[in-house]
Amino acid sequence: MRKAQDQNVLKAAAAEIKARRARIEISQEELAHRADVHRSFIARLEVADTQPSLAVLLRLADALETDPGEMVRAIAKRLKQERASAPGT
Repeated sequence: MRKAQDQNVLKAAAAEIKARRARIEISQEELAHRADVHRSFIARLEVADTQPSLAVLLRLADALETDPGEMVRAIAKRLKQERASAPGT
């Protein structure tokens, strides 16, 4: 079982990937094709069920037409906002 903190990272990454995919108006299938991964992997990413390796993260950033560093910063920002709004903080 994953630690709660790990789950929060997965959720932040899932939300960011899904938002960026929606922004450029491509399907999960198209993102999978562009990043050379299976469509079911993209679906699992977007529901925070799995996480990409570094190599796949770099391919996803390229497929999402963004800088990898910017994408990681955006995920970190989502994570920080999630932590700030969590009960008991």
